[in-house]
Amino acid sequence: MPSTKSPAKNSGTSAEKYDGFTAEERAAMKDHARDQKKTAARRGSSRAEKEAAAEQDVLAKIAEMPESDRVLAERIHEIVRAAAPGLAPKLWYGMPAYARDGKVVCHFQSAEKFKSRYATLGFSDQAALDEGAMWPTAYALKELTAADEKVISALVKKAGA
Repeated sequence: MPSTKSPAKNSGTSAEKYDGFTAEERAAMKDHARDQKKTAARRGSSRAEKEAAAEQDVLAKIAEMPESDRVLAERIHEIVRAAAPGLAPKLWYGMPAYARDGKVVCHFQSAEKFKSRYATLGFSDQAALDEGAMWPTAYALKELTAADEKVISALVKKAGA
C-alpha cells in the first residue's frame, strides 16, 4: 500500500543537513587529529623534551580559553600537577588532559568547548575511582572553593596512584 505522506523536502542548506556530528564535535575531532600530528612529529625527541612540549601545548590551550574557563583550567592544572606528579599533561581532543602511560586518566573540558553552562572535570576508567556499583566520573565546575579543591586533589591522588 503506497504511503500517503509526502516526502520530506531538503533545500540542501547545511543548516538542514544532518551529518551525525555537531560543529563542536567535529572541531574536537580536528583538534584530536592536530594533537596526534604534534605527537607524531615529536617521535625522535627525548622523553623529557616530549613531556615539556606536551605541557606547553596544554598551557597554550588553557591560555586560549575565555577567562571564566581559563581560571578554572589553570587551577585544575596546578592541583593535578601537585596531587599526582606522575600524570603527564597532554592534549586530548583539544582539551587539557593528564595521562599515565599514555592513557588519559582525567581531563578538563571548558564550558565554551561544547557551549555548556559549566566546565567539566572528567575521569576515565583508568582513574579507577570505583566505589560500589555506581560512582561519578565527571564533575560540573562553575567555580572552585577551597573545599572543592581538597576534594579534587583527593580524587586526583587516588586516580594518579
